[in-house]
Amino acid sequence: MKDILQYLFNHNTLSKAEAKAILTEIAQNKFNENEVTAFVTVFLMRSITLDEMAGFQEALLRLSVPVDLGTNDLVDIVGTGGDGKNTFNISTLASFVVAGTGQKVAKHGNYGVSTISGSSNVLEELGYQFKSNSEDLKKDLVKGNICFLHAPVFHPALKSVGPLRKGLGLRTFFNVLGPLVNPAKPKYSMIGVYSLEIARIYQYLLQKKNQNFLLVHALDGYDEISLTSDTKIFDKSGEYIFSAEELGFKNIHAETIFGGNSKQEAAKIFKNILEGNGTFEQNSVVLANAAMALKNTEKYGSYDDCLALATESLENGNALLSLNNIIN
Repeated sequence: MKDILQYLFNHNTLSKAEAKAILTEIAQNKFNENEVTAFVTVFLMRSITLDEMAGFQEALLRLSVPVDLGTNDLVDIVGTGGDGKNTFNISTLASFVVAGTGQKVAKHGNYGVSTISGSSNVLEELGYQFKSNSEDLKKDLVKGNICFLHAPVFHPALKSVGPLRKGLGLRTFFNVLGPLVNPAKPKYSMIGVYSLEIARIYQYLLQKKNQNFLLVHALDGYDEISLTSDTKIFDKSGEYIFSAEELGFKNIHAETIFGGNSKQEAAKIFKNILEGNGTFEQNSVVLANAAMALKNTEKYGSYDDCLALATESLENGNALLSLNNIIN
């Protein structure tokens, strides 16, 4: 590792093969904690390259627990996290709204590292039991049109760096990798990113793999459609900017989508929205993200058609039913 670190400290970057090999060795605990911390710190001081991202992604997918859900006609709505905005769990709520329309969802998530409550935190707080095999995940898909893949269960390779990430409490390249390594390999991925630089690396990588993807970035730094500013969207065809009005809403203030000061508060906000008691702003941001995820499948018509479907799912209680069915 010392040679690798010296190489990187001299402003060099890794090839795809080198990145894949090093992350595999980290997962196999071949380096001590100080060495791994130094390695991770490199990517706090500079951006990850396309080759490095591709190598890390391949390593984590190869080391992951295999998942077969019998279909890849699945949606994932996931963010990199690390935007420092401490919003409520917008992408997870949007996932349940999408599930409430009948579209099956394979949501990939983890505990919050640089935020108070990640998707795993909020679902665990609400009583969801993490599943560890394809059969149990399939049962959730049948019951609620959604299953949740808790990253540490399906990525044992991450176990060795979990305490390190928690100790740092900072956004690391593992945040960037998370949305790219859903072991269910859903056909449709909507990924929120915290920076335009990362969005373009994702775009190049996913275009090479010919995947159905949508990348979203609020121009004031959110890793989702926040409606606090215009939203930049990337897909396999190009790049677009949408105002809140073009998405069917109005601009909102950042404090209206605050996620609370504890996991308990985050869970209360989550359940409150699904029970139909969310504020206008909370509902708006969830529906905008759900509608865009539905549109990404190209199965449900225009964005306005998808927004109507999402609104119906939330208002008629189907999104809440999806949650209750996989908890009960």
